[in-house]
Amino acid sequence: MMANLFSIFEPSSSIFSISTNWLSTLLGLTLLPLIYWTSPSRWSLLWSKIIHTLYNEFKTLLNSSHIGAPILFTSVFSLIIFNNCLGLLPYVFTSSSHLVMTLSLSLPLWMTLMIFGWMTHTKHMFAHLVPQGTPPMLMPFMVLIETISNIIRPGTLAVRLAANMIAGHLLLTLLGNTGPSLSLSILFILIASQILLLILESAVAIIQSYVFAILSTLYTSEIN
Repeated sequence: MMANLFSIFEPSSSIFSISTNWLSTLLGLTLLPLIYWTSPSRWSLLWSKIIHTLYNEFKTLLNSSHIGAPILFTSVFSLIIFNNCLGLLPYVFTSSSHLVMTLSLSLPLWMTLMIFGWMTHTKHMFAHLVPQGTPPMLMPFMVLIETISNIIRPGTLAVRLAANMIAGHLLLTLLGNTGPSLSLSILFILIASQILLLILESAVAIIQSYVFAILSTLYTSEIN
């Protein structure tokens, strides 16, 4: 029995006191070059279809004023989904379950949007603090509420992604640790439930990647 259940998410493998578990973040890059030098396969065609669909969706949400933004958010989606799916493999460190990585994605993105918005669209940013139709007496409270909700956006993006990845992995670990103490008949039920949970985690990995990218796109679309 492990001393700390959350130790499965800690980087423990090291070479010369240098943590190597974070190298799993780059494993997804090893899959990309195959698309460029091999003949088109069903996997590459499917991935290209997904990327083009997301690009068109992000482009619609962002309007035509943001030319390179759809490419940026498509790349963010690709990075997150590669790390989420690789984390489902045995003995592969799930880097997207750590706030260090998720905050490294959301915080610089949010700060860039805020700096760009307040420097180029100051009046529009002030207008967002007071929703249309707000009574004059409630305006100070609405400004406070909108300011707080705007400040916590990078935190909510980061915590949502990390918490969803941690929850499924913890449940799989808890059920897996009970395996040696179970009888043979109950063990088959445990294996079946583990397979169903793994399928659910695969869906969560895809959905959370899409949620992170689409929310970032919606936050960007507010700055016109």
